[in-house]
Amino acid sequence: MPARIEPCLALLVSKPPSGPQWSFEVKWDGYRLAVHKEPTGARVITRGGHDWTDRFPAIAAAAGHMDCDTMILDGEAVVLDEQGRSDFGALQQSLGGRGGKRLAGDALFLAFDLLYLNGHDLTRMPQSERRAMLDAILHVPGGSIRFSEDIGDDGAELLKTACGLGLEGIIGKNGDKPYRSGRLGDWVKVKCVQSEGFAIVGYEPSRNALGGIGRLLLAARKGDSLVYVGGVGTGFTARSGAALRRQLDAIAIPKPAIDVGKRKAVFVPPTIVAEVEFRAWTHDGILRHASFKGTRDSADSGDVFRVEVDIR
Repeated sequence: MPARIEPCLALLVSKPPSGPQWSFEVKWDGYRLAVHKEPTGARVITRGGHDWTDRFPAIAAAAGHMDCDTMILDGEAVVLDEQGRSDFGALQQSLGGRGGKRLAGDALFLAFDLLYLNGHDLTRMPQSERRAMLDAILHVPGGSIRFSEDIGDDGAELLKTACGLGLEGIIGKNGDKPYRSGRLGDWVKVKCVQSEGFAIVGYEPSRNALGGIGRLLLAARKGDSLVYVGGVGTGFTARSGAALRRQLDAIAIPKPAIDVGKRKAVFVPPTIVAEVEFRAWTHDGILRHASFKGTRDSADSGDVFRVEVDIR
């Protein structure tokens, strides 16, 4: 049994693919995890390879009680709101924020793939067959581990419905493909609202803003460097804003790490990744209608958005 399998990642596309080989699931907004069950017990592993078993004890316990000897599940840990939508901010609060050490006892693990079962590597099997086997072993309703259901095969209609319900988007998966690590296009994601990770390079203080942060200054990757892409000044609560300001003040540096123009700000090294929703880009490459969702823990392997071409 492998100690870890690099995850298959979804490629961002502008519209859902079509064809009999494609099926779709809800795009969950949480922490990507792998759940390993072995004779010695269950482990919960982050996308970046960190052991978070102690932070998701209910998920580990549920895996230990599943009716199999060994397995590897791929899925997402989420906290659901009253409408059944995944809430990334609520999950972060459950864990105590970035770098927090609380336990996410109210988190669910929504399993969407089965990579290993009872001594057999399943990654070379077609995705549709792996899904059928996963459905078969997750036959007990409720609990902390649940099956991420298919929601249909008409991607365009499903995306319209998902956006109408306030969901983040949908994931399309090619049922004919094996499990391949990386972002190769076997899985695709289509988003209702764009949401990406950006490096925080500073903040503008404000006495009137929640938590004292008037605006975070953000950067994206372009080639081997970072470029300024504007800021975000909404989406904070008094609690989350104050906690983030304390984290940023603790790592403040005298000069900005990148060119952000002439600003009265507290500058920080680009080590903390903010998850930000936004509607569009301006003609000069600045985020429009941005809203802060939370910060990504480094153990979650939070990616900084990469600008492949000029955003215009």
